[in-house]
Amino acid sequence: MGAFFRIWAVMMKELTQMRRDRLTFAMMFGVPIMQLILFGYAINMDPKNLPAAVVAEEQTPIVRTIIHAMENSGYYDFILQTEDPDESQTLLARGDVAFVVTIPTGFTERLIRGERPELLIEADASDPAAASGAVSSAQTIIASALADELNGSLSYLAQGPPPFDLRVQRLYNPEGRTQYNIVPGLLGVILTMTLVMITGMAMTREVEQGTMENLLAMPAKPVEVMLGKIFPYVGVGAGQVFVILMAAHFIFGVPFVGNLFVLLLGVGVFMLANLALGFTFSTLAQSQMQAMQLTFFFFLPSILLSGFMFPFRGMPEWAQMIGEVMPLTHFLRIVRGVMLKGASLGELYIQMLAMLAFVIVVMAIAMSRYRRTLD
Repeated sequence: MGAFFRIWAVMMKELTQMRRDRLTFAMMFGVPIMQLILFGYAINMDPKNLPAAVVAEEQTPIVRTIIHAMENSGYYDFILQTEDPDESQTLLARGDVAFVVTIPTGFTERLIRGERPELLIEADASDPAAASGAVSSAQTIIASALADELNGSLSYLAQGPPPFDLRVQRLYNPEGRTQYNIVPGLLGVILTMTLVMITGMAMTREVEQGTMENLLAMPAKPVEVMLGKIFPYVGVGAGQVFVILMAAHFIFGVPFVGNLFVLLLGVGVFMLANLALGFTFSTLAQSQMQAMQLTFFFFLPSILLSGFMFPFRGMPEWAQMIGEVMPLTHFLRIVRGVMLKGASLGELYIQMLAMLAFVIVVMAIAMSRYRRTLD
């Protein structure tokens, strides 16, 4: 009986400490709820309504039937119809569209004559999972649409193979290798996990070791303290970048077709964003364990909503809005754009500006919290 009361006393003490540690208590309930919502509602391995462009060099009833059928299938959302191939290629390289459908001049005439004209679909295959569903369904969608048109004197075209020749070009990753998509993304994932955590734990270590008072007594401004804490870990991040890029090239054979300066510029801004966030977490946490918990709480939605593990465009709009706030989302577009597509700074400046905006907001919060600590 005495053992029961002793166990009861220890249990009540642990429950009291758990209730006082609000961050840990929130993590125990918040993380499962977050996982349930993200996996249940936000994750979709068969994305629909993917942005596409159509280069229709002629406008005939049959051409319009094909376009409408592809759009009604739910896979293609034609945001642009043009006769200029260069315009559509720019959108594809920038990532604004996932597909470009080209219907050449004379398509209808050649189809009626039974010559099986070519119809071209260029897909952004830098993320093979995002394009696979729409590409694999294209033949069936177009053939079903034409079946309603090929009647009467054209009924002979409905017999045998489809009256058109569908050509699919998987750009940027023609072999559909997942390493081309995952390995560059790992650069952002690893930097996010390590830089946020080690920076967040750096300041809380000062508190736990009792040296925070000495740091606050220094005649250094808050921004100087923050930069002094951040800069040592820039070297750590640079070392990680070097190792991952070498492994990507020599071990996994990931191509690098872009400008190294553009990539390093994106890496620099991304590292600054993560380091500033880690410093902000250190002003919120009371211990290294809490800093680690905050890092995990941020890391989970980053990896799930950034497009690293699951197609970004397959998520509902509310999930995409959350993902757009994450620096990892924009960095993935930069690193994949540079390495696989050869994207220039002019094509990626929006992603750079988004990360810079994140840095400014997070640093402002960190400075506000640090001044409060000084008081």
